Amino acid sequence: MDVTTLTYIFVGLSFSLYIGIAFWSKANSTNDFYVAGKGVNPIANGMATAADWMSAASFISMAGLIAFLGKDGSVYLMGWTGGYVVLALLLAPYLRKFGKFTVPDFIGERYYSKAARLVAVICLIFVSFTYVAGQMRGVGIVFSRFLEVDINIGVIIGMIIVFFYAVLGGMKGITYTQVAQYCVLIFAYLVPAIFISILITGNPVPQLGFGDTLVGTDVYLLDKLDQVTRDLGFNAYTENIKSNIDIFCITAALMFGTAGLPHVIVRFFTVPRVKDARKSAGYALIFIAILYTTAPAVAAFARVNFIESIQDTSYESSPAWFKNWENTGLIAWQDKNNDGIIQYSAGSAIEGRPQYTPERGSEGQRLLSNKSNDLNDNEVYIDRDIMVLANPEIAKLPAWVIALVAAGGLAAALSTAAGLLLVISSSISHDLLKKTFKPNISERQELFYARCAAAVAIFIAGLFGIYPPAFVAQVVAFAFGLAASTFFPALFMGIFSKRLNKEGAIAGMVSGLIFTLTYIIYFKFLYTEFNSADYWFLSISPEGIGFVGMIINFIVAISISSITNPPPKEVIEMVEVIREP
Repeated sequence: MDVTTLTYIFVGLSFSLYIGIAFWSKANSTNDFYVAGKGVNPIANGMATAADWMSAASFISMAGLIAFLGKDGSVYLMGWTGGYVVLALLLAPYLRKFGKFTVPDFIGERYYSKAARLVAVICLIFVSFTYVAGQMRGVGIVFSRFLEVDINIGVIIGMIIVFFYAVLGGMKGITYTQVAQYCVLIFAYLVPAIFISILITGNPVPQLGFGDTLVGTDVYLLDKLDQVTRDLGFNAYTENIKSNIDIFCITAALMFGTAGLPHVIVRFFTVPRVKDARKSAGYALIFIAILYTTAPAVAAFARVNFIESIQDTSYESSPAWFKNWENTGLIAWQDKNNDGIIQYSAGSAIEGRPQYTPERGSEGQRLLSNKSNDLNDNEVYIDRDIMVLANPEIAKLPAWVIALVAAGGLAAALSTAAGLLLVISSSISHDLLKKTFKPNISERQELFYARCAAAVAIFIAGLFGIYPPAFVAQVVAFAFGLAASTFFPALFMGIFSKRLNKEGAIAGMVSGLIFTLTYIIYFKFLYTEFNSADYWFLSISPEGIGFVGMIINFIVAISISSITNPPPKEVIEMVEVIREP
């Protein structure tokens, strides 16, 4: 069977499984809808947390980033995995002991303030919607390339699937669906990695093949990559380009941002006991590490295969994968010297920068112009997001492996989209309605509003997927910095500081948000010509500025709290209870 037919089979079977689980685990109470009845086994919760966390960015984009950034890409591995260590040690067990439903719920109760709860809800909605827009677009990309369905139709199909198990099952349905999705995505990621590792290095373990020699030679894979990238005018693959302080700040922003992301934190509210929250974080780290330790190998294999597949090849006889992906606009060739030969090297192949245009579409970074940039010799434009999805095709693996990767990409995107949409709906129904504007509604009404909010959130997410604002792809990358500069200090000090009061917490969150958001908007959207280390504060890039925003949050919160009234006695007692073993 061909790739399209196999993809329909794999995707159809996986979608049927997700919907079946949703009907089996229908939520009958707000406790089921918000926190799955607090009865999820730690191992299952660890798998669900891993699926919730490993979005389309982890499955599709991360290895592509590392493939082109080289050693600098390690900040994503260190930051995203390190965040779970912080969660397990500093947040998860204490938040579980608090025993509520949402992150804004904790902030509102701990800081005895509706204003603090409202600020937390605003931050949550902003971070979550920027994330979910990218997930829905990722769904559309997979549909358009592998199922030959219009990208907008693909987004709508994804919306319908998420609607079934998010609206019907709530957290209960999402949890067990995510367990299945983790199995699908990890299998889809490892199988091609093992195949390609054997083909390139002869080693069936990708993590070991990454440091092994090439088949039939004494040349190590990374030495080969260093030599090839230097010859093409790039920096050596194993060399850092970023400054040490920028690497540190990006890693820290990703780490503390991970620990502050609401859709990750809420997963630890679903286990039966406090100690199970810590166990869940440990299991999640193990399940995530399986993919994250494989990603550097996948990145290196993809870069080598990509270069060898197209370099100095006649366009007329170029491999089928190249022309297949050309149809999506995510790869392009400009014949600058009119010799009909594909030449790939450092430099931009096109005039301007890749971004959304109505003419070319918007799935990923599309072409701004079809005019060549004659200031360099590079003739190939490639979007980094295609590397994982195209890797099996480039390596000429069997059709079923290619179809499996498509199903895995959809599982990764849908699992995270569902988790994000649930925390949005929970915050609206529980924190805005039940706890703020309509405190007298019954549990049945609250569950109804939660389902309505989830449906509306899915609709909005679909619109973002079909009509994405030009900045969505960029903003998603900075959501971690915003989470680090807003949520993490409020959560951390809410647990470990009895003196922190509502004035300090609100001032800290607002100052961290304003500083980080202003810095990002200034360099990324308003004055892009100044977006370089020469103009950055202490040479810290917008990707890492969230760590500075977090420090500002801490300083402002502690300072304001020291000159205002301490929290009420009952709040101090609550903090003491939370911190008891």
